[in-house]
Amino acid sequence: MNKKRNLMGISHANRGLTYYGSELPYGGDVSDPNGVVFRRVSDGSRSSKRAGTAILGAALEPLNPRHAAMARQEQQWRQSYPRHFRRLVEDSLMDAELALASAQAGLNMAWRCVRWAQGGQEHPLEWAAQPGAVAAAAAAGETLATHTLRGTGDAAPAPWVVPYRGKQLSGAALDERIDAWARGGIIEPGAAAALHRCSQNPEWFDLSDRTMVLLGAGSEAGPLPWLARWRANLVAVDIYLPAVWHRIAAIVQGGNATMHLPLQSARLGDSDWVEAAGVDLLTQAPAIAHWICGFDAQLDVAAHAYLDGERHLRLALAMDLIQRQACAGRPGTTLAFMATPTDVFAVPHSTALAAMQGYRQRPVIWRVLQELLRMSGGERFFQPGVTQLLETPGGNTYGVIDSLVMEQGPNYALAKRLQQWRAMLARAAGHRVSLNIAPSTTTASVVTNPALAAGFAGASRFGIEAFAPQTTSALMAALWVHDLRCEASPANPLRPLAHPLEHFMENACHGGMWRCPYLPRSALPFAAALGFMRGGTRRAGPSA
Repeated sequence: MNKKRNLMGISHANRGLTYYGSELPYGGDVSDPNGVVFRRVSDGSRSSKRAGTAILGAALEPLNPRHAAMARQEQQWRQSYPRHFRRLVEDSLMDAELALASAQAGLNMAWRCVRWAQGGQEHPLEWAAQPGAVAAAAAAGETLATHTLRGTGDAAPAPWVVPYRGKQLSGAALDERIDAWARGGIIEPGAAAALHRCSQNPEWFDLSDRTMVLLGAGSEAGPLPWLARWRANLVAVDIYLPAVWHRIAAIVQGGNATMHLPLQSARLGDSDWVEAAGVDLLTQAPAIAHWICGFDAQLDVAAHAYLDGERHLRLALAMDLIQRQACAGRPGTTLAFMATPTDVFAVPHSTALAAMQGYRQRPVIWRVLQELLRMSGGERFFQPGVTQLLETPGGNTYGVIDSLVMEQGPNYALAKRLQQWRAMLARAAGHRVSLNIAPSTTTASVVTNPALAAGFAGASRFGIEAFAPQTTSALMAALWVHDLRCEASPANPLRPLAHPLEHFMENACHGGMWRCPYLPRSALPFAAALGFMRGGTRRAGPSA
């Protein structure tokens, strides 16, 4: 496996580091020699734009054929994709059953828009989920062996604490901070209640009864540092890069977990195991799925890996293949995702009202200045975050929050949407699914991006808080445990929901995005200006 292919499975932990490949030009030929690739279109190219419009069009078709046609015919996809994502959420709210049909149609089209390339041949992605693909990988020498690491730290599960601004919060101090976040609109009340339950039930954190699969185990804001101290049985998947595995091994060996990791059989020899550790999610998904399903245990499979640009969309489909295979092989499989706040979400009535009220109650001087800026900027600046409430035929009322950031692009938004669709469908099929919105987080990629660092350094002026990776890791690890342990969690498929999209509303730690008075992308340029004035380019800003 050459270096280019090795880097294709890089986890979120390594965004922006020097060995990370640059994003390919949008809409160009984005082919790779093997693995998940976009299907060729009429001119012979592999276009992520064509895939995006086709997938959104398919998802909109059961909901609103006119909106579906508009998505398919969109010529300015890179600039106009937020409009179609918003329509998708608004249309989905009008019919709970059709929302599930939309999710299925979108996922089906996503699978049809890519191919599985192997050995000079291309097959439907569905073929990669069949035994023949595993046999072909084995014939090509891509079999995986297993290496096991065991922690040597304190055998007792570590108490859950939350690192925050130089302090380790627990007990009453942690409860006060959770309540302060809820009062400030940084997390939803349901998330505060869930975190309080975690604090009140320390026995939940003995995970010796769970086998937790981490796709992208080294994610910088991921749960590994906590799971490694909570006696979990871990199955870790990450890129073939010795530095990554040295870091992961140090985390695990300092805790009390047991971790199984994949070794490339072809690389095994007399050298240290780390030289053979790691896999490429994009090009080895069938072999990875076969390896994971070989563990004789109920699996909790989390999709945390990340890539830039169109590769993230292909990576999401590779992880979807693995998660689908795990669910098909074991009815008790649970799934987990960390959603981004920079997306379009249906939100509770009370959350939408808070955003609308915040816009109406702006100080007079701010209203005047903002109106002047809006007039001079062609209505682009300081738009309201929520403009209306939507009442469903069932009598429920919701709002829609659009926090998409244009710089992230449509492929990122679509990759995150695929995960929401899989979550909805898996839950409807009886699987427990944890999908919680994580706050914007100060990861390495943003620290090295002056514009983003400045934007979020100034975002506090608009009610948005960026979290350190250690804080996000502690919160999201606890919420995953909550979703596995608590029967009242929306992750539990036995809990009735008025609408499938309510699955994502309750435990959201959005960092203030949902209750911001403004459409975030209409205010962030001014947040960036404030951040630059405050020296924000030297500070950590959030990653979405």
